Amino acid sequence: MITRTLLQGIDRNLRYFIALVLLLGIALALCNQLVPAGSAFHVPAWVLQLIGKYLCYALLALAVDLVWGYCGILSLGHGAFFALGGYCMGMYLMRQIGSRGVYGNPLLPDFMVFLNYKELPWFWHGFDQFWFAAIMIILVPSVLAFALGWFAFRSRVTGVYLSIITQAMTFALMLAFFRNDMGLGGNNGMTDFKDILGFPVQADTTRAVLCFTSALALALGLVISGAIVGSRFGKALTAVRDAESRMRFLGYRVEGYKLFVFVLSAAMAGVAGALYVPQVGIINPSEFSPANSIEAVIWVAVGGRGTLIGAVIGAFLVNWGKTWLTGALPEVWLFALGALFIAVTLFLPKGVVGLWSQIRSRGGAGKARAAA
Repeated sequence: MITRTLLQGIDRNLRYFIALVLLLGIALALCNQLVPAGSAFHVPAWVLQLIGKYLCYALLALAVDLVWGYCGILSLGHGAFFALGGYCMGMYLMRQIGSRGVYGNPLLPDFMVFLNYKELPWFWHGFDQFWFAAIMIILVPSVLAFALGWFAFRSRVTGVYLSIITQAMTFALMLAFFRNDMGLGGNNGMTDFKDILGFPVQADTTRAVLCFTSALALALGLVISGAIVGSRFGKALTAVRDAESRMRFLGYRVEGYKLFVFVLSAAMAGVAGALYVPQVGIINPSEFSPANSIEAVIWVAVGGRGTLIGAVIGAFLVNWGKTWLTGALPEVWLFALGALFIAVTLFLPKGVVGLWSQIRSRGGAGKARAAA
């Protein structure tokens, strides 16, 4: 019943794309686990890790697209929600190490022993249980987004001012998490993870499951986002984006619409960060860097703002280009990223997804002129 209700507002192309994402996750996992290592169809563990990371980035891009593409909120701080979800997962993974750490302390992580902590900080309690960590992964980013959105939207802060506030938030969090007295690893962050749910993090089977779980989370995010934007609520969201003053005049509580979608997107970003950490094996304050949030906006712009599918495609394309360029020409990457954003703004205002419709419209205009 719930599944049918969610799928009712999703158009056919998005349904096909969701199925493609799920098939990708299943195929990669099976080709790693069932296909012999010598076969051309075998997917090595490093490919699973790379694609799994891209899938997490795609979920982050989807969260940004939901608020920017459909509600007009240009957030430059979604990297903070991503990092907070990652830290919650990192705290769980650190508690699973136990006495297997370098210092052999069954309760305190290694960095706390090194910094002469006498007892576990109060906010670490409960993270030895996965169910508690899972709740915090969603709750912590959501509470921060609710607090920020409540004051910003009620004060009618919009446009570039809201973007600056969100960027200032993530920069402030980055500086705070760099401090050793935060009890979260300081500059080095958290690493050397051993187990997740009792399974070795470095095992191929675990990597396959994490990659599939990332694909499943992205598919679920697409279902939820598609159901929202295809509903009457979604139509109101786009109206808020296009004519906020008119919506207020008509009696709509614009703040409520903005706050709901902002908190939802923060929760999605937190889940993306949580799935990202066990696959890359580390979480540190650099994930709060404002540049990461700006990159997420570029992914959405490249793929196509306000399309959902475009956000996912943009995340894959840009990060694949980053992976290739940072290996072949590392000094060129940042220049290429800036040039890409400028080129998309000038020549592809609707992104890669809108390229086909742009070509068709130009072709139709040419035929009309020829007929005249």
